[in-house]
Amino acid sequence: MNNLKFLILLCLIPGLAVNLSGQNLKPVFHWSFDTVLNHKTTEVVSGANDSIQGKFKEVAGVAGKAIRLDGFTCLVSHPADKSLVGSTALTVEAWVALGAYPWNWCPVITQYKEVEGGFSFEIGPRGELGMKQQIGGNVLSCISEAQIPLNTWTHIAATVESGKGLRIFINGRESGKYETVKKPDFTANAEIRIGMNYSDVYPAYRIGTEGGDTPYWFSLDGIIDEIKVYKGLLNDENLLGDYKAALPLAKPDLPLRQFPRIKPTGKFKAFYTNLKYYEEWDEQWPVAADPDIVVTFADSPVKYVFWRGTRFSPAWVTDNNLWMADQSIETWSGPEGCLEHMQDRHCKYSHVRIIENTDARIVVHWRYAPVSAYDKLRLANEKTGWELWIDEYYYIYPDATAIRKVTWKTEYMCDPVQYQETLPLTEEGQLQGDVIESDYLRIANLKGDKQEYDYVENPAAGNSKKVPEKPNIQQHNFKSLYDPFIIFEPGNSMEYMSDRNLSNLKSPGSCNHWPVGQAYCDGRRAVAADRPTHFLGFPISYPVLHKGNDGRSWLNSLYGMKNLTIDDLVVLGRSWATAPALTIDGSGSFVSKGYDMSEKTYRITYTGPDAKKKLSLHIDATETAPLFNPSILVENWGDQPVKVLANGQQLLENKDFRVGRIERLEGTHLIIWINRKSTTTTKLEVL
Repeated sequence: MNNLKFLILLCLIPGLAVNLSGQNLKPVFHWSFDTVLNHKTTEVVSGANDSIQGKFKEVAGVAGKAIRLDGFTCLVSHPADKSLVGSTALTVEAWVALGAYPWNWCPVITQYKEVEGGFSFEIGPRGELGMKQQIGGNVLSCISEAQIPLNTWTHIAATVESGKGLRIFINGRESGKYETVKKPDFTANAEIRIGMNYSDVYPAYRIGTEGGDTPYWFSLDGIIDEIKVYKGLLNDENLLGDYKAALPLAKPDLPLRQFPRIKPTGKFKAFYTNLKYYEEWDEQWPVAADPDIVVTFADSPVKYVFWRGTRFSPAWVTDNNLWMADQSIETWSGPEGCLEHMQDRHCKYSHVRIIENTDARIVVHWRYAPVSAYDKLRLANEKTGWELWIDEYYYIYPDATAIRKVTWKTEYMCDPVQYQETLPLTEEGQLQGDVIESDYLRIANLKGDKQEYDYVENPAAGNSKKVPEKPNIQQHNFKSLYDPFIIFEPGNSMEYMSDRNLSNLKSPGSCNHWPVGQAYCDGRRAVAADRPTHFLGFPISYPVLHKGNDGRSWLNSLYGMKNLTIDDLVVLGRSWATAPALTIDGSGSFVSKGYDMSEKTYRITYTGPDAKKKLSLHIDATETAPLFNPSILVENWGDQPVKVLANGQQLLENKDFRVGRIERLEGTHLIIWINRKSTTTTKLEVL
């Protein structure tokens, strides 16, 4: 056998490298992760049992076993070591499979001490591979031209050579170099770390100033295996050979990162549940069985979801799992940036509960406090110490519509404030064009004036289209049969409506600090589709505000996700905002309390002693005040069975109408939802 063939064969033997002279080059450090016991793994060369801190999982590697770091807490630590001191060349190689790119640069392996020297072999927030080395008293960086792919085994390597510089390799091929004639400096006084920085760091690609951000601990999010460090140089053939020799056939054991998948139940019902995302994320939450709430519908596959991943901000979910959420109350406080529910990444100040759960109506209460990245609330009263707290009530009906009533103690609201911002979501791997159509937005007013906005090439600056007078209806065009919409009260102000650049449809969402994200920042630009994002954010509405005599203020809006045209939504909006008049027929034991816009309900009180109750009324619908699936609340009705007649014809329960009982200390109330649309007078009898 000639020398060349012998060299090639040796290069293809895992764990063995040969330099150009034929001399074996053995690693000075080697972590195979084949042996893990009691949160320790063996460094093969020294036999040391190195600690594995945080949460991890043993999985199949490229050779034997590997460890999957959780992306939040995991690191491997080896004591300070002098093996590299005095070296004129260094080679480091490893296998990785990433579930997501790190929030900022994060080492695969590092040994660095400021002033003394050292190296850091890192992965960047766009999937770049980087080698940082102290040379001549300065830290020099070599960054790859290519990105490391997600959910794929990748061989990565870097070399440092005195007098020449730094080089980077991905899958055995050079992907970057930095030339210098100086000698590298190494340290004997720093621990070797795998998978985590020495200190917490700011997220990369922050939006705005540092005021709304704080440093954050995180680890690599993925699998690492066969990390080797050589005191010397592996040549290009060696590194290509190492890649080819161990190239795994099986896909890496990385969990699928989809938003929770919820099957339709065929029931109009609210459920407490524990929604699953992926194992490592779920593991961070110290919650019991039922932290989340899901509302399903009998006649529609859409869902209304109150999930920790959105900090319980409710999201409408289509039949094909596209999500639409809302910003909710946001305020600002000087150097700390914005305060909002998005910052409550542990849901310390955010909670949901089911108030009503009947066949005719479901009510969910979401209570939260806007919070900053510094985990501070917006102080509203210095003397009492009370902060700004928000109560939102969602009155949800069987036709997949819901009233959102946002309420707060009037004197506690803090300026400046934003009340609403419409936010479609993407999950890992999705682009904007996977969620929304190019004709992405329709707006209208109650007169029926409307406008459409699109993703187009070279959109005009600002709003180049005629805006309907006082628009209060918006509908986003999802890639689904079911489109989310919001209807505001007349008098609403709607801003930031424009065509958008067509290229955005091939981009990830705009920001990925929310949902799901745990980094401490109030804005982070998404540069890859590696994490869930929110996007668009427009239009933004400034709704009509109401102030009560009880010291509280509120706003109302009508949300939903339905297969309706914008013209249908105009009719629905009129039925809510200019509801037809209801009149009780005759005198007797029933008193009308009028129409409650904040619940989309006609309220009636029963006052009489009648043994058997009979309610007769008529609703005078017109074109401008149409009837569209009304609900009627009869206080103190009790337990008497119910049948409903419309214009003398008996309606079928669970088809034409639904009935619910609301138990209160003061008595049992009746809620009736009627599946009926009309522009003429309807006579109703409840017996």
